[in-house]
Amino acid sequence: MSDRADRPLDAESPLTLPGFFAALDDGELFGGVCTDCGAVLFPPRPTCYNCGGTNVSAEPQPKTGTVYTYTAVHSPPPQLDDDAPYTIAVVELDGGGRLLGRVDAPYEAVEIGDEVRLRVREPTDDERALALEYEREWPMHVFDLDG
Repeated sequence: MSDRADRPLDAESPLTLPGFFAALDDGELFGGVCTDCGAVLFPPRPTCYNCGGTNVSAEPQPKTGTVYTYTAVHSPPPQLDDDAPYTIAVVELDGGGRLLGRVDAPYEAVEIGDEVRLRVREPTDDERALALEYEREWPMHVFDLDG
């Protein structure tokens, strides 16, 4: 377990959104793992949304998984009109848990069960314009087809 995961619950903890994105910016993907029921939580949080337990720890997770479901966005917010259509998917990560994200592939090239790998990148100016002020520097996660 990383030193980051051992920190107390504050804004830097990976069990908070700022901490989750700070870790992601450093190349680390953390999920909250409930020791009561085994659920893997994305984004991580201090309370399990599956069983309500509070025995949740932040643990590194693999950046690989499979497409659980996906869709194409044809009518995005105006700032992303030039990107449309784009593909988003719910990915079941290899360590458990599901994470929503954009897939860097056309809709027609994606299928349920496809293997993907998470990549972190800087947000575009248009993506920053959609974010709350404190979120504007958070990195973006994107899934690439892996294979």
